[in-house]
Amino acid sequence: MTDLAILYEHPQWFAPLFAALDRRGVDYRAIHADGLIVDPAATEPPARVIFNRIAMSSFLRAPEHPIFFASAALAQWEAQGARVLNGAPALTLDASKARQLALIARRGLSIPATRVVHRAADLAAAAGELRFPIVVKANIGGSGAGIVRYDDPGALAAAVAAGQVPDSIDRVLLVQEYVPARGGTITRIETLAGRFLYALEVDGGGSFDLCPADACALPGRPTITMKAVQPDAALIAGAVAIVAAAGIDVGGVEVLIDDRDGTPRFYDVNALSNFVADPLSVLGWDPHERLVDWLEQRIAEARA
Repeated sequence: MTDLAILYEHPQWFAPLFAALDRRGVDYRAIHADGLIVDPAATEPPARVIFNRIAMSSFLRAPEHPIFFASAALAQWEAQGARVLNGAPALTLDASKARQLALIARRGLSIPATRVVHRAADLAAAAGELRFPIVVKANIGGSGAGIVRYDDPGALAAAVAAGQVPDSIDRVLLVQEYVPARGGTITRIETLAGRFLYALEVDGGGSFDLCPADACALPGRPTITMKAVQPDAALIAGAVAIVAAAGIDVGGVEVLIDDRDGTPRFYDVNALSNFVADPLSVLGWDPHERLVDWLEQRIAEARA
């Protein structure tokens, strides 16, 4: 049996990971979700260890996206005995901003004031419980997709009447207070195996698209700036608690400091984290090497 299978969708994001695996001579299969056919009566998974790399933003690239399909496939492979990394529970959480915020709040951490609805007609009533400006978010998004800011109730009402509010592929919407980020930056804390890996301070110039990877730097996308930082111990502890509760093996957590009152507010969990562009310049080391170290350890455990 193959040692490692990587389930993925984006054609470019994982080239650095595949290159690192090739350099190490790891026995692996790269399984693109397109073309994958799963037999529910099969008794053997495609590899001893399976690493899920399905992106929530996949629905932006193809209407026949693999998000829900992947969840079923991962659950089946785990039931067949594979060690699944970022498996079905992690993917399910990644696919619901509402669930993410509820999990964060249960950990005793602060989040932006939020309401969840399933009808556009309910957005105005939900926003009436919050302070403007607000943002409306798709429950399943990615790369800033499905987020629109409204500065007053009239603007929101007009958008609802015109049918121009965001939509989500699961028909769940979030109404959230727009939190002014202190210094105009957010902090993205990356974790590996439930431990702090590194953190970035990211400035998107007001954009909601804060993807830090080189593959995200495409024509038409806003330019973001970032630098490596060492967050406060409390922020790291919060991020670690979140990924542990979420069952995320490799992922990132985003937090900002509310400029209104200085409160750290955690607001996004990413079970698929693209490592920073040009890591040697930004971090001084390549996180893909540590990721492959960890994958080799999981393979050794599965073979034992």
